[in-house]
Amino acid sequence: MGKRIKKLKKVRLHREGTNTLLYSGIAIAVIAALLWYLFDTKIPFWIFIVLFGIVYCTVVNFYRCPIRYYGGDTENIVVAPADGRIVVIEEVEEEKYFHDKRLMISIFMSPFNVHANWYPVDGRVKFVHHQNGNFHKAWLPKASEENEHADVMIEADNGQDILCRQIAGAMARRIVTYAKADEDCYIDEHLGFIKLGSRVDVFLPIDSEVCVKMGQATTGDQTVIAKLKG
Repeated sequence: MGKRIKKLKKVRLHREGTNTLLYSGIAIAVIAALLWYLFDTKIPFWIFIVLFGIVYCTVVNFYRCPIRYYGGDTENIVVAPADGRIVVIEEVEEEKYFHDKRLMISIFMSPFNVHANWYPVDGRVKFVHHQNGNFHKAWLPKASEENEHADVMIEADNGQDILCRQIAGAMARRIVTYAKADEDCYIDEHLGFIKLGSRVDVFLPIDSEVCVKMGQATTGDQTVIAKLKG
């Protein structure tokens, strides 16, 4: 799709957190006031405000939603769909859709990472499929197939099919997917959002060039994880 114009990066709060932040803010304020008034304590009220303010800031931090723009040439490029750390780079037999060997790269997101997800490639969404399942710890190998997950199949601009899988973890119990079948998609656009710790798998053609290593930290929409063969 050619080179992108690099723009100023901004940070905002994700719309998925609007109600959570509103209600949790009210709840935290009420709890802090009740604890201070109901218990005979000489602790200054400002200390309660600071402590509960830290709790609220932790919740706010979880819903960070940076606006990012990939500044390079996107042709045959696969970017990280999420912030996190690389936990899997391996060849797997993908029997659900491809029925052949695929290169799987997995990114684990801790509760402290940004939890917005980006499209890994420019292309067109072929289909979106949600499957209920278990809630194993997201970094375990069996999580990819057994946990609740949402599959987004993308036909990249070079004609190759790329599967992006959002996976719920032991804490994450809600996967939000914005991708719609038959819609064009682009790097820099949000694919979805996963609440709390979770994982995203990307299934690539077996001959793709891997550009990351195990344990490497990734930045969604910025880190190039692989290059597709033309």
